[in-house]
Amino acid sequence: MAVPAVLLVLAVLAVPSAGSCPQRCVCASNILSCSQAALSSVPAPLPRFTSVLDLSHNNISRLRADWAAGRLAHLHALLLAHNGLAFVSTEAFGHVPHLRHLDLSSNRLRALEENLFSDLPELEVLLLYNNEISAVDRSAFDNLSRLRKLYLGRNHIARFPLELLRDGSRPPQLSLLDLSSNRLRSLPAAELQALPAWLRDRLYLHGNPLGCDCPLYQLVARGRHRRLSAVLDFQEELRCQMPAAPGRAPVAVLELGSRELLNCSEAREAVLEAYLGDSVTLGCDSRLRAAHGRHWVTPGGDRVPEEGGNGSAAVLANGSLQLRALRPEDGGTYACRVSGPAFNETLYVELLVHNFTLHGPHDGLNTAYTTLVGCILSVVLVLIYLYLTPCRCCCRAAEKPSAPPRDDSLNSSVLSATPNHAAGEPPPPPRARVAGHRGAAGGQNGRYKAGGSPPMAAVAVGAPREGLRAQRKVSDPDSVSSVFSDTPIVV
Repeated sequence: MAVPAVLLVLAVLAVPSAGSCPQRCVCASNILSCSQAALSSVPAPLPRFTSVLDLSHNNISRLRADWAAGRLAHLHALLLAHNGLAFVSTEAFGHVPHLRHLDLSSNRLRALEENLFSDLPELEVLLLYNNEISAVDRSAFDNLSRLRKLYLGRNHIARFPLELLRDGSRPPQLSLLDLSSNRLRSLPAAELQALPAWLRDRLYLHGNPLGCDCPLYQLVARGRHRRLSAVLDFQEELRCQMPAAPGRAPVAVLELGSRELLNCSEAREAVLEAYLGDSVTLGCDSRLRAAHGRHWVTPGGDRVPEEGGNGSAAVLANGSLQLRALRPEDGGTYACRVSGPAFNETLYVELLVHNFTLHGPHDGLNTAYTTLVGCILSVVLVLIYLYLTPCRCCCRAAEKPSAPPRDDSLNSSVLSATPNHAAGEPPPPPRARVAGHRGAAGGQNGRYKAGGSPPMAAVAVGAPREGLRAQRKVSDPDSVSSVFSDTPIVV
């Protein structure tokens, strides 16, 4: 029997349509707005073609895994702000794999659990500010390969989540991280300074109870010098607490360079040190991540060709400048000029080339090291000369005393024709004639001629030989007096 057509129409109207708009919600094309509708749970059923779902300003305290009856393949924006949300299931986002914008701000979330957002590989913007988050699991943001902006401001985070910024662990596309108004007391300033400028340009740290120190000042001062937005836009709120005055009001970080505070040294933008023969790479640390044009200028004002280089300098694919086999004249300030869609930027890198090599078997010595070695060697040689050379005085005390000077010295031979005698000593007795000898005959001035033997004085028989004073030796015939004159000297 055929069913009346009227009954068929009523049956179709009784079945809820997949495209119908839930009660207390406003539907506009593929946008579904249920904001401020006093909802305690997500309304059902939801149209399958929904692309934007606004559930903000309601009373949804728990987001379970089954909040959506079916898969919402077209949903790319989900707004859950201002709901008092305290629990989010780790399986809550399995129904929305193509979500790109998720707003969980101004709720009561206390922790970000493991793999909480791992089902959202296409997520680009995640808003978690103004919650009660104090613990962030290291794997909470795994699998977010397209995440660009992460807002964690106004929470209770006391440890800086450095894993969000380290290469290999952070989302590769992350370009904005807001950690403002948390409970951070210290920052890894050295590691943050090593981040690319395009990421530091959107790293917001103001409003934290940071402790004052010079690394923090250097980090903020470099950001001001580079005109980074995170510093310029909030420099009045970048304050820190002096360690010696815990009860004192926070001071501006940029004032730590004054003598009244920490007297921190001025921040230098980019200084690179190298040695002769080394190869170095100068990075162009621009705020522009996608630049239209980029080129390098040497200290001499020459532009480095982008293809091939000039032999010792070459521009790499990532915009860095590579210098090979450094020479002393390669030192100086290099400029990297970047042009972008919104603004142009010029960066300066100072290269210091030391005039000696650092490694290798044929490397020369440092000038200071060579000078030190020379000084030590000189001191050793002086000590050897002073203490190891033969002594001239005390060491010769034990030697045999020298013989008394000869009486026929130069003075006695020249000034007097008679032999010298000691003062008060009686002259020797007259010589006795010896038989067959003529005495002094044939001599000049009482001296014998060359070739003759001087006569010996006769010795009395029985006189002790050792008792007599040794007779004076007669001067050599070739003495000074014999040479200078053959005439007697008359006084």
